[in-house]
This record gives sequence, C-alpha cells and structure tokens, in this order.
Amino acid sequence: MARNQEKAQTMLYRFREIQAIELGLVKPEEKRPFLASRVNSLPQAEKWRRHVIRDISKAVSKIHDGSLPENQIRDLNDQINKLLREKSHWETRIKEIGGPDYMVSTSPIYSFSYFCFILQSCLSLFLLFILAENRPENAGRRWYFGRARDLPGVRELLVKRTIQKKKKTKASLYAKIDASYYGYNDEDSEGELIQYEKIVSEKLLYNLEQKNQLYSVDSDQSISDDTSVSSSSDLSDS
Repeated sequence: MARNQEKAQTMLYRFREIQAIELGLVKPEEKRPFLASRVNSLPQAEKWRRHVIRDISKAVSKIHDGSLPENQIRDLNDQINKLLREKSHWETRIKEIGGPDYMVSTSPIYSFSYFCFILQSCLSLFLLFILAENRPENAGRRWYFGRARDLPGVRELLVKRTIQKKKKTKASLYAKIDASYYGYNDEDSEGELIQYEKIVSEKLLYNLEQKNQLYSVDSDQSISDDTSVSSSSDLSDS
C-alpha cells in the first residue's frame, strides 16, 4: 500500500495519467461535489454516498494504527466526523429527489440489486459501528474512534456520557415509593407536624375572629348611623 502511494506521487506517474486521460484511455476521476444540493440525479447521489462510505471505512481502519502520533489521530477523528456529516447530507438529498430513506428502516419493495447494495454498505460500515464502539445518541454529537478514545480528556468525556445515558427504570422508581407516599403511616411520629398545624390553625382562627369583630363593629356603626339619619328626617318633616 505504501509503495503504491509513493508511486502515485511521482511526476512520471502523473504525466502518464494525464496523457491517458487526454487519449481517452482512462476516464478522469470526478471530484465529489461540495454541496449535495447541487446534485439532481438519483444515481449520482447514490454514487457519492457510496464514495463517502468508502472514505469513512478507510479512515476508521487507519485510526486504529498504533504507530500514529497524537496530532494525526485528532486529524483523522475530525475527518471521520466531517465525513459522517457529509454522509447524512447525501442521505437527506437522496430522500429529497425521490430515493430511499437511509435514515430509517427501508421498505422491502426494492429490487435484489438494492439489497445487495445495502449489504455492501453494512459491510463497509462494520468498522464504524463495531470496531469504533460508538453508538449515535443524536445527530449532532461528536464521535471518537479507535485510538482517539484514548486521547487525554476523551475517556473522561465518554465516561460522563455513559453516566448521563443511564435512565431510571420503572423498578428504580417504584423502589422509592413506600407507605408514606400513599399516606398509610402515622401523620407524625414525633408530634412536630401536629404541633405546627395546631399553631397555624390557632393563628388563622385568631385572624378570622379579628376580621369578624371588625365587621360586626362596622355593621353596628352603620346601623346606628342609619337610625340617627332616619330620626332626624322625621323631625324635619314634622
């Protein structure tokens, strides 16, 4: 593999490649579009999605190399996350132009060749989901693959995510429910609650009595005023 990569970088190899393209012997390698929205052909969109999946598989395989320095591991992990976002863009575009929805379970009405492609895609993503030991919690979460999981600070982050991922089960919720929840126990074993309720009740009753007394005084005053007014009016009439 290293020998082929070195050979591809030589000037003679590049010259021969350009010459073969000009003579029509070899088709020029197409560059993947930067924006998936510019592709309106479903076969082309499917092709570029497969291209992205191959790049993801290569990068995930490479990130498990034990001889890579830390900076290259970080760059590879960033590249994989970028390719995953690009893959989701192509899948969204494929759905927009009438293709299958790869983000949900597919319908069984497609042809045999389609199922062969699905099998190939699953094999290509084997390293992504098995060797990388990642599970997507949501689309916007950052993933760490291979040796990137052992980088400083990353393992602590993954442990924190695992703790946050644990949800309360129904059994754990029922374990906290006892007789006090349903009110079967005594109201107050030490009498503190009953004493507090007694004090509050007495205070409320006192306030209520004061209001009633004021109301009765006001009523008596108004009755006396009405009586005096009526008597004075009678005297004036006479």
